[in-house]
Amino acid sequence: MDAETHTDLWKAYTAIFYDKTLYQVGKETGLTNHVERFNNTLRQRVSRLVRKTLSFSKKLENHIGAVWYFIHHYNATKALPV
Repeated sequence: MDAETHTDLWKAYTAIFYDKTLYQVGKETGLTNHVERFNNTLRQRVSRLVRKTLSFSKKLENHIGAVWYFIHHYNATKALPV
């Protein structure tokens, strides 16, 4: 069974996802809010994605590692359903 994917109305998504799993909806429907919330959390907690600082790394591997660590920590600290 394929998972449903809700995206905004950006046309580039149609080239990536299969037609039967992609549901394009407007942001006013609220169906994309969990993705928008995660993107905001990612920007807030991994500040290297937002701006350059004195400790900014130019290596792509370091950025990938920082995002990888953030996602694993974020998933490990999420409350499990009771």
